[in-house]
Amino acid sequence: MRTILITGQGGTGRTTVAAATAVEAARAGTRTLVLSADRVDSLGAVLGTATGAEPLRVAANLTAWRPDAAERFREDLVAFQERAASVLDLLGAGRLDAEELTPLPGAEELALLRALRDAALSEAYDLLVVDLPPAPQALALLGLPEELRRYLRRLLPPERQAARALRPVLGRLAGVPMPAEWLYETAARWDVELAAVAAVVEDPGTSVRLVAEPGPAGADQVRLASVGLALRSLPVDMLIANRVLPEGTHDTWLAGLVAQQRKALEEWEEASVRRARPVRGVAHLGRDPRGVDDLAALHVPGAGDAPARVAWPVTDNLGDEGVLVWHIPLPGAIRDELDLIRRGDELVVTAGQFRRIVPLPSALRRCTVDGAALRDGCLRIRFAPDPQLWPRTR
Repeated sequence: MRTILITGQGGTGRTTVAAATAVEAARAGTRTLVLSADRVDSLGAVLGTATGAEPLRVAANLTAWRPDAAERFREDLVAFQERAASVLDLLGAGRLDAEELTPLPGAEELALLRALRDAALSEAYDLLVVDLPPAPQALALLGLPEELRRYLRRLLPPERQAARALRPVLGRLAGVPMPAEWLYETAARWDVELAAVAAVVEDPGTSVRLVAEPGPAGADQVRLASVGLALRSLPVDMLIANRVLPEGTHDTWLAGLVAQQRKALEEWEEASVRRARPVRGVAHLGRDPRGVDDLAALHVPGAGDAPARVAWPVTDNLGDEGVLVWHIPLPGAIRDELDLIRRGDELVVTAGQFRRIVPLPSALRRCTVDGAALRDGCLRIRFAPDPQLWPRTR
């Protein structure tokens, strides 16, 4: 299955591009689902048909879905109260009724991730087009399954789960109550659900499509998004330059804006040769697109093939320099915004406003960090073998 995640600069028509991508794919005969997490029905506005909590068939081969975050939030919290009934009763806590619950910030994004997982598991579609928030929020959202699974493993490691018969004895010896069975069961269920979401995001058929208006602000946002996506190892299949104005205008004010757009497009196209990332301009219709016909008139590219995932290889320079080198591609990164911290068998990599904690490859866990350098958009981290851990040769 193919999945296209649409994100980019805020206020540049990401939802319109997502809907137009889905329309183009559906017209080519691909069973397509377009997903959105907006509380306001902006997806329905551009499609010309209201969308909601249930998948809605908009046209041949095209379905739209805007999952209801409030309803799912209520169901989850009510179910959690039922599982934690004994603890809540011990604390004297009052129960919350479903009618008084309102979704917390971030509930829409979590509902979107669940909908993405459910749609992928249903096998009812060949293409999923996901209308994500602007790039910074989208990157935090896409990294959420990986981060939450890491938190669960640290807070409730499965290997520390004691046998049910030994819990009372261990509780008396420790002087504190042991975690209840339901807590481990809940953590295990969450881990399975998060793993299913992460599998969709990390699938070889998943790629990101960036949307930006050509200009200085758009260029800054594209650079920042490219760094964050590279840190997440998410491939970009295309950069959509949206709302491109027509050439040859005689209006002085518009002529300056057209020239600014042309300059940004030339820079993006030059960079696309180095990064193998196509740039497609989408013309401004002179109005807000409404309905399937308007979306088709934008001529936004359909799905296409997903680009290959960018590898983070480790090269063996032990013979020449006595080190192993870990290569992490970070196109657009700035040296002064990079930071590295080694924590046991993990490496904390910070690039500007983005951070990711990644496990070290097995060979590097027996090494110490010997230095790092950023060259030609690639972070090269040197690791020297630790004499106490590295196998010795006779």
